[in-house]
Amino acid sequence: MNFKALLVRFLVWRLKHISNNNFTLMLSGIVGLIAGLAAVTLKESVHFIQAILKNYIYTSGFDFLYLFYPLAGIVLTMVISRYILKEKLGHGITQILFVISKRSSIVKRSMMYSRMITSAITVGFGGSVGLEAPIVVTGSAIGSNLATLTHLNYKKRTLLIACGASGAISAIFNSPIAGVIFAIEVILTDVTINKFIPILLSSVTGSLVSLSLLGDDLLFSFKLKDPFLAEHVHYYIFLGIACGIVSVHFTRLTYVIERWIKKVTNDWSRAMVGGIGLALIVLTFPPIYGEGYDTIKQLLNGNDDIIFNNSLIYGGTDKTLLIIILLFAILVVKPVASALTIGSGGSGGIFAPSLFMGGIAGYLFAKTVNFILPITISSSNFTLVAMCGVMSGVLHAPLTAIFLIAEITGGYELFVPLMLVSAISFITISYFEKHSLYTKSLIEKGDLIKHDKDRQVLSLMKVDKIIESDLLTIMYDAKLEDMIKLIKKSKRNIFPVLNYVGGLEGIITLDDIREKMFDEEARKNIVVKEIMQLPPAEVHPDDSMQTVMNKFEITQAWNLPVIDEGQYIGFLSKSRIFNAYRKKLINQDKE
Repeated sequence: MNFKALLVRFLVWRLKHISNNNFTLMLSGIVGLIAGLAAVTLKESVHFIQAILKNYIYTSGFDFLYLFYPLAGIVLTMVISRYILKEKLGHGITQILFVISKRSSIVKRSMMYSRMITSAITVGFGGSVGLEAPIVVTGSAIGSNLATLTHLNYKKRTLLIACGASGAISAIFNSPIAGVIFAIEVILTDVTINKFIPILLSSVTGSLVSLSLLGDDLLFSFKLKDPFLAEHVHYYIFLGIACGIVSVHFTRLTYVIERWIKKVTNDWSRAMVGGIGLALIVLTFPPIYGEGYDTIKQLLNGNDDIIFNNSLIYGGTDKTLLIIILLFAILVVKPVASALTIGSGGSGGIFAPSLFMGGIAGYLFAKTVNFILPITISSSNFTLVAMCGVMSGVLHAPLTAIFLIAEITGGYELFVPLMLVSAISFITISYFEKHSLYTKSLIEKGDLIKHDKDRQVLSLMKVDKIIESDLLTIMYDAKLEDMIKLIKKSKRNIFPVLNYVGGLEGIITLDDIREKMFDEEARKNIVVKEIMQLPPAEVHPDDSMQTVMNKFEITQAWNLPVIDEGQYIGFLSKSRIFNAYRKKLINQDKE
């Protein structure tokens, strides 16, 4: 008996013995388990590649070989993605949100492993991006494909996508609460208790897998050394504003650089431009090499000499001012490095770059305050809290940022400043940027609609599915008596008038000819073209339903013609649209 037959028998048995809710809970645990294994595999693969490359530097004696690694990684990733996987990379979480919004939550099977392969190469070779988005894509793809395999509906598929994302984040940071919050805040637009429990189960499972296989070998962790002092609260307020400004800088510059480099249409040329540009940035600012977590860990421990390692710039006896200048410069150019890595063909996410930017911003803030004012504030606390602030602003996910930093520091002692800075940073960036980097391009194209049930249902409807093609047509040079013959056959009161190449000349309704159709002389002499009228608007098959409804509202028409490249296709009617809308709404509520 083959696999397909076994699957069918299992699904039949499942329908008889296991309820939908219990089956979803079982699948959520499986998704969390596989996503956890994927996260562990990805982390270990990256560490393995990094160890080999570093060992080669030590044995060859070429200290600046790391400058060529990011270029090699980007080119190799581009080759694999284009010629072997045949996929476009970009921002993975953006692609998942698009799939949920426009592809009924059906994720391609290849995405269960493609982002693991490409991101391991990109990040392992020193690309200035993170592993979090690729592993979220992997987990989401696992959830979607498992749901498809077991014939679950759209809402269940979407839920298992969120479960995969939750398990992945939980496993890679060992932060189960942050994993749950991320899935709810970034992936899903609404949540109920029925959704919350499967996501929670998946997150816990992913975390347990990571703990069992890696123990304390986490992507990033830190134990607090200094307490939170309430008398420093005003500094945290200023830090929140600074984090919001840094988030705006990161978002806008990343967007601009990615759009610029995509103008280089040749894949090889784009990879070379991005790789060489990244190499020049790393040559000037070595801490930008790779994810940057090692640099942040050193800064948290007060070792700011790390920014001079392998650098062309060396600190003197009084280097505090130089460190401040260098940290500020790193803040300025880091978004360029991340955008070049992703835009030129690399694979990775902005999760780690946002944490890196936050860490640099927080340490810079504390260093500057301690240098200018006769006071000492905790550089490690401000570094951690700023990581939360910038992540909150860039991702538009304040709760995820709060719980992630709280969990990776092993406690909630900084909970008050984390909430304060996260909120202020989010408010600040929201004034300038209404959407996150994940959703900005999708919303601009109309491919993502949040918190609007009416527009969400309309986005699921397609013009070509509700076109009415049963209207009887007539040529523009026909006589009115020819029209009378059509009226006898037609069940509709509207008649498209066509030319001899299939184009629409106009329309005629019964109201237009009611008085003339009983006049025998008029029927023989009047030409259709003389009595037709132009339609108030035209619809294109590729128009979104929101655009179509706007045309109906503006024209106050009940029917509009559909024209494709000058050719008449059919008509859209409000009644047909309302019926289709009602069916979609009922189906969504049932699911």
